[in-house]
Amino acid sequence: MYYYRYDNAEVSCCYKYLMFSYNIIFWLAGAAFIAIGFWAWSEKGVLSDLTQVTRLHGFDPVWLVLVVGGVTFTLGFAGCVGALRENICLLKFFSGVIGFIFFLELTVAVLAVVFQSQVKDWINDFFLQNIKGYRDDIDLQNLIDSLQRLNHCCGAQEPNDWDLNEYFSCNGTHRSREKCGVPFSCCITDPADMVLNSQCGYDVRNKAQEIWNQQIYVRGCIPALEDWLPRNLYTVAIVFIVISLLQMVGIYLARTLISDIEKVKFPY
Repeated sequence: MYYYRYDNAEVSCCYKYLMFSYNIIFWLAGAAFIAIGFWAWSEKGVLSDLTQVTRLHGFDPVWLVLVVGGVTFTLGFAGCVGALRENICLLKFFSGVIGFIFFLELTVAVLAVVFQSQVKDWINDFFLQNIKGYRDDIDLQNLIDSLQRLNHCCGAQEPNDWDLNEYFSCNGTHRSREKCGVPFSCCITDPADMVLNSQCGYDVRNKAQEIWNQQIYVRGCIPALEDWLPRNLYTVAIVFIVISLLQMVGIYLARTLISDIEKVKFPY
């Protein structure tokens, strides 16, 4: 009986299907994000009138969903097809973009630490700008309400920041019922209340500031976030490490697969 030993290099099936499995999740997640983004736009009527996108005075959260979904879908597609078809170009594209995103994350983290005051000012200006557009977009409105409700805060630095919104302003000549008030998400609610009182913030800023503490949150959301970060530093660090490890695993699988394919296609 004769035994033959195969000296030719071959692509590892283990790495190949690990790479495919790793990316199929991101591919499907990206498709889901894109579908959710377009569904949100269709609910707001943006798809029937695209000029509505340029009329927004604040940030539209749907843009973030679509960008994340588009990038995730593209990378998942490149990784899946690149692994199954043993396509070096797609695998290099995948590993290159993942590496760039990883480098970008590190750069942003370092710059955020080095330029803390500038970042704080930028976030403050960004929040104030979105307060102005609070009633212009339902998704933006829900995002601000969630932020204020979860962090027990109101406005960027204080409740009077809501003067920037034409509906809540005390200085305007409009006759809005919300004039000189705050959104319901600023209100201090009783956990026992089963029904949400959406009018709890009406006329509250017409009252003496001593009464505010009993009805609404008086701390701004920027100071609230500044207090939240030190308390949850370990959680933030763990999340960042897990994301970084996942990215490095993807790069490792792609580069290993590229090396195997090159040995098969270009043995000499």
